[in-house]
Amino acid sequence: MDSQWDDSLPIYRQLRDRVVAMILEGVLKEGDALPSVRNVAADFRLNPLTVLKGYQQLVDEQLVEKRRGRGMFVSPGARKALMKDERQKFLEDDWPKIYATIQRLGLSPEELQRAGAAAPAPTPWPAPSANQGNDDDSSN
Repeated sequence: MDSQWDDSLPIYRQLRDRVVAMILEGVLKEGDALPSVRNVAADFRLNPLTVLKGYQQLVDEQLVEKRRGRGMFVSPGARKALMKDERQKFLEDDWPKIYATIQRLGLSPEELQRAGAAAPAPTPWPAPSANQGNDDDSSN
């Protein structure tokens, strides 16, 4: 996961969005443990409360479940639910703007296909440490 944060959204929201992207991309699968709050905070030099707030949003959306004393894990059905919601959101919010830009610039399907093939691969989450799910702070 890229450690760059931008000013457009609060960091906890960007962290939440990155975990969502990792679930959608299959980097995190159902039942996989999320890196502990402590590890993410240390790796990205964030306040643990910021990380916890991002993770809590995922819990509130039922995409992640807390297991007391063990950590947080991707919930069963999380990817399927995200795919449905994210597709709808894309088609309603993003696609009309993208389509208008494509039309305005006169881009051909071939140009778009070449550009898509040259796009960089998504960056996975950093490798978890040995005590990934055992931090007390990840189960609160």
